[in-house]
Amino acid sequence: MDLSEIAKKLGLSELKQVVRKAAELRRMSDLQFDSSNAGIGEVCKAVICLEIAANMKQVLFDRQAAIRLSGMSEKAYIRSFNVMQNGIGVKNRLDIRELAIQFGCVRLIPLVQKGLSLYRERFIASLPASRRASADCSRPVFTATGFYLCAKKHKLKVDKNKLIELSGTSEDEFSSVSTSMKDLCHDVFGVSKEKKDPKSVKVNRDLLDALPEKRLAEDGGYSSDEGKDDSAYKKRDHNYEEWKSTVVESNKQSKEKVAVKRTKQAQLNFFKKSP
Repeated sequence: MDLSEIAKKLGLSELKQVVRKAAELRRMSDLQFDSSNAGIGEVCKAVICLEIAANMKQVLFDRQAAIRLSGMSEKAYIRSFNVMQNGIGVKNRLDIRELAIQFGCVRLIPLVQKGLSLYRERFIASLPASRRASADCSRPVFTATGFYLCAKKHKLKVDKNKLIELSGTSEDEFSSVSTSMKDLCHDVFGVSKEKKDPKSVKVNRDLLDALPEKRLAEDGGYSSDEGKDDSAYKKRDHNYEEWKSTVVESNKQSKEKVAVKRTKQAQLNFFKKSP
């Protein structure tokens, strides 16, 4: 399949600079990288070249459509993408300033820069000494994730899916890096837990105070069965007995009235008196 036809299916045919750059990358891959040994077909190679070119030109790229067009699974495509990108010596970079301008969050630039620097230090320090030299936190996924977490912390809305596409990563890797950043740099990237509403706390406290058995000893109540004052219970029982006797007496009077009415009706005489 021709590169221009693939670009048309991915909605990139109007972006001539992207198509030209992809064609250049394809020629470079033919010279420097043996895609057949990596299990990358010609169609997949063309799709990956278009994605790399789109990332270099800071153009949004529909990765899901590219995966479907390549005929590979998402994991296989991402693996092929990384292998091919390293094979031709192209390193994708994501600039914080460009992201901030694109999403309208310019005030986040120093915060993201500080957060990523702090994360890089803590991440490398957490690794064994043998792995610190090979640690790489400059990949676009770290920049995109740090930008997203900073925006979320400061309650600014950014499109997570667009960031994933721009960084050329998968949603699983994005989530994994997000978890790592929040664990190591919660003071920068973490979102504080919601505090309980003081009103709801007061309501719950009032409910507890209304139950004598729930009061604490230091609040003037008690916490066990020892020392309970039965006067309140006796008073309640007394009130209940008074109410019960009143209801019974009222029912009794009602029954007597009904009985009197029935008696009067029974004394009626319907026979005529003789003259």
